[in-house]
Amino acid sequence: MLGSRWAAPNGENAAETHILVTHYHWDHIQGIPFFAPLYAEHNHFHFYSFRSKFLGRDSLKQVFETQMALPYFPVDMSAMNAKRKFQEVAGGDTFHIGENKVTARWLNHPQGCLGFRVETSAGTVVYATDNEPGDAKLEASLKELAAGADIFINDAQFTPEQLATTKKGWGHSSWKEGVAVAREARAATLVLFHHDPDSTDRMVDTILRQAREDFDSVFSASEGMVITLGGAGDRVQAHMPGTRTALRREAQFRARICGLTEGGKPFEEETLVRDLSLQGALISLEHLPRLQSELQVTMETPGPNGLQTMRLRGYVVRIDAGTEKGTSAVGVVFTD
Repeated sequence: MLGSRWAAPNGENAAETHILVTHYHWDHIQGIPFFAPLYAEHNHFHFYSFRSKFLGRDSLKQVFETQMALPYFPVDMSAMNAKRKFQEVAGGDTFHIGENKVTARWLNHPQGCLGFRVETSAGTVVYATDNEPGDAKLEASLKELAAGADIFINDAQFTPEQLATTKKGWGHSSWKEGVAVAREARAATLVLFHHDPDSTDRMVDTILRQAREDFDSVFSASEGMVITLGGAGDRVQAHMPGTRTALRREAQFRARICGLTEGGKPFEEETLVRDLSLQGALISLEHLPRLQSELQVTMETPGPNGLQTMRLRGYVVRIDAGTEKGTSAVGVVFTD
């Protein structure tokens, strides 16, 4: 967690910390009560956000205090010993944090949302968390915010198909809209952000591949990801966490699967194992196994002395529609 990684090795931080809060929806504020550095008295935090028409003056402070009020949390905000300052900003405002210039712009999202442009000596980063296309004025504001950015972090929660139908009006965007803005604004690198909670890693990977077909430098944000700005003309470097890269690899191993169908009948099937990891796999099956039932997976893998047989045992944790007609994508967690 960020709170655990944030503190310096000696437990102190000399520099003050500045946090830009885009808006007040739960998914953007609910981590605050659990952010350990806020309970250490030697820390000093500056928070920035807008005055909500629903809350009035000191909106951000009100939000933080209310979500920790009885009966929602064991302790109230007075338990936080760190020094805290709250500053109201609005779309169109520009201010400085040290030598860094920060610009705020309104985004198209229910109840209001700010996007931030941070210009540093190393480059420019734009953070546009929640925004939906469809408002010409706010679309122009987003493009102005992203103009010439080295890194453009943009909302990509929904697919273009969802955005045009069932998720229209929810206040979010898609990879396709992000690519269009990045291209028009001449941003160097696009980072897809705000993934839908229902999207699996494989779905996010598919969205990333689609975006990379239309734009050269695209990354998919993940927890622990570190992006490094280089010098002028240097390519942006993204360092992904081990949980995102080391444990899962796309694979297509021939395998024999044994288990029970949803109706309780034993089955055996030859198929392909995809996305093999140390913990599990995604398997395409014509049979529909029972959720939480045990599967035996037998695979032949290349070894120094030819093909070797690998036998694994796991249980079914997820069943989705397969990419091919008449198949199911079965998620398995290995137990041995």
